[in-house]
Amino acid sequence: MLYYIIYNTIIYLIQPIILIRLLWRSINIPAYRKTWNERYGFYNTIIQPRGIILHAVSVGETLAAIPLIHALQKKYPSLNIMLTSMTPSGKEVAQSILGNTINYGYLPYDLPGAIRRFIHHTQPILVITLETELWPNLIKILYKYHIPYIIANARLSSQSANNYKKIKKFITLIMQYVTLIAAQNKKDAERFISLGLQNKKIAITGNIKFDVPINNNLLKKSQTLKKLWANNRYVWIASSTHKGEETLLLQVHENLLKKIPNLLMILAPRHKERFISVHKIITKTKLRFITRSSGQNPTYNTQVIIIDTIGELTLLYGVADLAFIGGSLIKHGGHNPIEAAAHGIPILTGPYVFNFHAIYNIMIKAKASIKITNITSLENKIYTLLTNQTYRLYYGKNATHVLRTNQGAIKKLLPLLDHYILTNDKLSTYQHIKKNKYSTNVS
Repeated sequence: MLYYIIYNTIIYLIQPIILIRLLWRSINIPAYRKTWNERYGFYNTIIQPRGIILHAVSVGETLAAIPLIHALQKKYPSLNIMLTSMTPSGKEVAQSILGNTINYGYLPYDLPGAIRRFIHHTQPILVITLETELWPNLIKILYKYHIPYIIANARLSSQSANNYKKIKKFITLIMQYVTLIAAQNKKDAERFISLGLQNKKIAITGNIKFDVPINNNLLKKSQTLKKLWANNRYVWIASSTHKGEETLLLQVHENLLKKIPNLLMILAPRHKERFISVHKIITKTKLRFITRSSGQNPTYNTQVIIIDTIGELTLLYGVADLAFIGGSLIKHGGHNPIEAAAHGIPILTGPYVFNFHAIYNIMIKAKASIKITNITSLENKIYTLLTNQTYRLYYGKNATHVLRTNQGAIKKLLPLLDHYILTNDKLSTYQHIKKNKYSTNVS
């Protein structure tokens, strides 16, 4: 089809730009250098065929994928699972939690040859992506190989839907090759249908991010760490922060220290590549700080702990009395507040949460989260929550309640996946891959 010809032409033309960007990232983050071959479909690792591929584009989706992986492992202990991502940090987070119980890799760029090499190497019986991942060549080639493609935990904002409608004929064509979309809510489902998805291919399963596992072991570790770090001290955490936010948040902390002299701040930047720059920012202040990677424990004089490690955020929320979730003071769109809610602490956010609009709507209405409009209001709210225990516990209790009442998405999703895991003819799938091995037509 003409749409695929145009799309593939564009994809090939922008490869030099993508390579330059990848090279630049490799300079700042050496881990990117190890991903080049897989991004073009060349894999050195041996993958057990006829398993499931689960794709989580970044850290947020990776964390959402973990409870689903645990559920699949429990139900199908002999089933091979491969988790693919697009960033080294996503892979590192998964490895820190799941260890060697699954395989890991990078999903290749959406080039026809790279996608075919990926499929020939992995030979999956099912491919699942989280959120909204519409890769035209991947979806079409999987369809040709008779491999089901499911988008789980799917969401589609009105803005994204309107953007897709500008190329609706192409999107409708892609939707023909999608096996199933498990949407987070009714509005998301309606938006996918408006783009040409058939009604029979949509299901509403809820948001699996609410199914975050917080076990007693983790809670005990958090409480032990709290006693070690901040016994008889108030602690607030600023998590998933972005460029432009740390300076403002450190100013807030400096002001709060004038009112609460022994207050401890935990600062956790969103991206690993920014650890050095955040370190430089705080050295320009008069704040006394340590880094998590140093292995030091804070003393009574420590005012800030910079988290320059991967995969500890869920643990650290349990150390704090309240959380501010970053990416929301700037127009990034916020980050997932559910892990913080699982620890029963109040959640503060800036005005820009459009990426998590549905979740924050629920939490704000339930008085589990507070949206602030500026830095002054953030400072005031933190002070009020810390000095008013009744107020703080009220918001924390509501956060836990919201979490519990919205859980169950994985239970709804699993039966839908069962059909494809149990009934898919694995031998037939393999034969389709062999038959199409040298095919280059994806139009």
